[in-house]
Amino acid sequence: MATYVLGPRVTEKTARGSENNVYTFNISRNADKRRVARAIKEIYGVVPFQVRIISVRNKGVFFRGKRGKTSGGKKAYVYLRKEDKIEVL
Repeated sequence: MATYVLGPRVTEKTARGSENNVYTFNISRNADKRRVARAIKEIYGVVPFQVRIISVRNKGVFFRGKRGKTSGGKKAYVYLRKEDKIEVL
């Protein structure tokens, strides 16, 4: 189950969300809401009451003068109750 959650997504926006008990994770492409919820319970020991999944599109980049693309993927917003916390960093 833990293979569906690749790790926390750490940005300024997600840091603001964690103050409101909303945590963001990078997840595998074949993960769904139930699998993510089970994996969060298995890894962190808390039960999320809501999970939202968003597809992240790939973006064009230039690297060493050549055009390329970043890999896309999925991210999950995990909502916890007020009494639950996750220590991300």
